[in-house]
Amino acid sequence: MKYCTTGNARSTLTRAAGFLTAACLAAFLGGCATPRPAPPAAATAAGLLPEGPSAIGRSSETRFRRQAVAAAHPLAAEAGLQMLQAGGNAIDAAVAAQMVLTLVEPQSSGIGGGAFLLHHDGTRVRAYDGRETAPAAAGPGLFLDAGGKPMGFMQAVVGGRSVGVPGVVAMLEQAHRAHGRLPWASLFEPAIRLATEGFAVGPRLHTLLAAESELPRDPIARDHFYRPDGQPHPVGHRLRNPDLAAVFRSLAQQGSAGFYEGPVARAIVDAVQGHPHNPGRMTPEDLRNYRPREREPLCHDHDAPGRRLRLCGFPPPGSGALAIGQILGLLSRTAQAGLPLEDGLPSPEGLHTYLEASRLAFADRAQYVADPDFVPAPGGRWSSLLEPAYLDGRARLIGPVRAPAVQAGQPGALAVSWAPMPEQAEFGTSHLSVVDARGNALAMTTTIEAGFGARLMVRTDPAREGGFLLNNQLTDFSFTPADAQGRPVANRVEPGKRPRSSMSPTLVFDRDSGELLMSLGSPGGAFIIHFTARTLLGTWHQGLTPQQAIDQPNFGTTGGPVLLEAGRFPAATLQDLERRGHPVRQQPLTSGLQALQRGPGGVWLGGADPRREGVVVGD
Repeated sequence: MKYCTTGNARSTLTRAAGFLTAACLAAFLGGCATPRPAPPAAATAAGLLPEGPSAIGRSSETRFRRQAVAAAHPLAAEAGLQMLQAGGNAIDAAVAAQMVLTLVEPQSSGIGGGAFLLHHDGTRVRAYDGRETAPAAAGPGLFLDAGGKPMGFMQAVVGGRSVGVPGVVAMLEQAHRAHGRLPWASLFEPAIRLATEGFAVGPRLHTLLAAESELPRDPIARDHFYRPDGQPHPVGHRLRNPDLAAVFRSLAQQGSAGFYEGPVARAIVDAVQGHPHNPGRMTPEDLRNYRPREREPLCHDHDAPGRRLRLCGFPPPGSGALAIGQILGLLSRTAQAGLPLEDGLPSPEGLHTYLEASRLAFADRAQYVADPDFVPAPGGRWSSLLEPAYLDGRARLIGPVRAPAVQAGQPGALAVSWAPMPEQAEFGTSHLSVVDARGNALAMTTTIEAGFGARLMVRTDPAREGGFLLNNQLTDFSFTPADAQGRPVANRVEPGKRPRSSMSPTLVFDRDSGELLMSLGSPGGAFIIHFTARTLLGTWHQGLTPQQAIDQPNFGTTGGPVLLEAGRFPAATLQDLERRGHPVRQQPLTSGLQALQRGPGGVWLGGADPRREGVVVGD
């Protein structure tokens, strides 16, 4: 077995104890570069930074001949690989890894949240939608104050109001019933063991807990994550979670019914409705009525030097595949196709062209993309936004300087005249990619939205310590349900609706042979789209390996200011962009990319983001 470790703790895994020890961390540091501290946090255009930085390390390319798991934490990756080596497949590995992520990376994802999963069985790609839903009692005015004005973002996030009905457990059960090989109960064994015996708090979790002001206000979370003096548990502290272990046992024995009914469901509803300042409207019926969706993946053709590719991503309510497809398609129609590098970095002209393409894509996203069970696609099909003739016309809007205003296009007849959704903050998330020895593969992006979600922890038994965090996914809806003219926003709150998402799990195929070439994705709120797009450009246009592409600096825009990863671009690039009219800000941009790419001879090349604690493991 090999490990490709990245992030602010160079780590190996201690099988005997089943957890990552502080001594192990120290011992392994000798062969790796010392991480450099991340720059200080800065505000985004929306005034809030997606899940914050901890440190940036170095990473090494790793190759695997049979199978591999790329995940955001070593223990989650190890759990997934254990399933593969026990005869399981990619779905089995994903279930095991997600349960461990609930425990060891609680700020980013977990059973209290949702996920998008793309699965390839060697023949067909399927899209499993485990996105959260709005409770039946939620309506368009959910995030309006008494005066009809949108609430402040954190005012809306913290508490039960923002919690959507979690979907990841039901979705994983659906996918496992269709594709899994190992018994469902066996997939929970690594997470149960770690929750019972404990795991070592890592530097990233410690750093984020120390920076968090709202989570300690929740008494259950405070008791679990912090010492009596109010400080977070130190790095290396063995953190046990007996209540979560009990929940895992219920899920292992009862399936998703152990989550959506009975004591766990009652505890979720009590936590949501019982928040002292910002209660929510979820009921036991909302949980009992949750259903995952199997959707048709959104696939489109893309040409790279020497390769005819087919890119498959997640359809609406996912916005990532559409936006990435538009950005790549628009860029390919310019002189900066492929975003060529100069001295190892994108040129100022290339960045400008990419940013203008992004503004066009994000304008369409704001206007049209929402839950397809509630909102019709423009022209009757979502692929209309990727039609060559439509992209030809949009590409002609890209000039040598920043366009003063960008509006959505009209790719086809509209059933409703929509208002664009105002820009809002989006946050955290986690990603894992898996390929197995049988030819199966998946890309799964999973989330509780903001770092630590709604800052609301569920404990099913007061006699036990620990629990799990709930999402704040409803804040991905538009706080403003309509514009001043009364036109509705497509992504407004409605009962039972799934909020729009930027999650972009992606599978890449050879268009001629059908061979799977790549699985990738990232956390990062709306910037998931940019993190994923630039990695695709790096691997298929710029001649980079997955790790080299991931290591490249981050950049992007959602339509307003341009954000550049702090300290990664020369002053001349900033000056050039400003001369072209772009307002530019530098700040940490904490991607968490994971990628597996088929290399020469069928070897899998693994890459994991040095900005977090991600690893790639395999054999």
